[in-house]
Amino acid sequence: MVDRWRGDPGIWRRGILLAVCSVLVALLMILHAHLPNRIGNAGSLTETFLPWLGVFVPVILVAALVRRSATALVSLLLPVTVWLNLFGGLVTDKSGGGGELMVVTHNVNAANPDPEGTARQVAASGADVVALEELTGDMVPVYERALADTYAYHSVQGTVGLWSKYPMADSRPVDIRMGWTRAMRSTVNTPRGEVAVYVAHLPSVRVKLNAGFTANQRDNSADALGEAIVREDIGQVILLGDLNGTMNDRSLKAVTSQMRSTQGAAGDGMGFSWPSSFPMARIDQIMVKGVEPVASWTLPRTDSDHLPIAARVELGRG
Repeated sequence: MVDRWRGDPGIWRRGILLAVCSVLVALLMILHAHLPNRIGNAGSLTETFLPWLGVFVPVILVAALVRRSATALVSLLLPVTVWLNLFGGLVTDKSGGGGELMVVTHNVNAANPDPEGTARQVAASGADVVALEELTGDMVPVYERALADTYAYHSVQGTVGLWSKYPMADSRPVDIRMGWTRAMRSTVNTPRGEVAVYVAHLPSVRVKLNAGFTANQRDNSADALGEAIVREDIGQVILLGDLNGTMNDRSLKAVTSQMRSTQGAAGDGMGFSWPSSFPMARIDQIMVKGVEPVASWTLPRTDSDHLPIAARVELGRG
């Protein structure tokens, strides 16, 4: 095969279109922050699934081999380099040992057919603090009963709740401009001091043919959540929840600009959490401020359409 390529004078002339595609993929990853959101929130949509642009690399690679195009093969160095620069650090396992506090967040799905089993599965993770989102009124007692033996303290505000092995105080709703409660905060009194724990379920986003990526309500709620966290008096802060957006999404900058993702800092792999049947994006988040993440991972699938995610953190070292 090498001899066939070596004796083929057209290997540098063929595949120009493939080479252009390689450059475009690389430029899209590099310049994603400059894609406008004015039309269908195209920028946020691209940023939600940004790591998946790497799928074009093997497609172009196969096409380049079929076309016997050296130009296309060389051009692949550009998107490969850019992808590794953006996401290579997420592929490796950065988790470590230790951590005084283990936290878990899970969107349990309002239509979950087995809420009791889901609750017991999450409790079996060994988490000290558990946040649940998408709690319906009739299912709240089921979760409360299933978690009562493991967690002595809890608070449910609207459709979100927090369960803790440590005492909780000042539990209250957080206004994220929705008209009903889908966010809360509580002070968890750990052996290493107070931690302000926020639980949030930001509005869902939709992809519509006539409107693109509709996320205005989500974006407004993210701004309100960010403002609430800015006003927080306690220095150690943990945010748990379904933010319906990734760390790359510029529209969540009110939150992401002031907090660290445990997955980015101490995760094992990409940590995609949705949809649970074939995870494609990490829209469930554990973020911290004033504490040090040491490990972050996804938990086994439950009967929800989201995967639970977990993290261990060191307190007083952020």
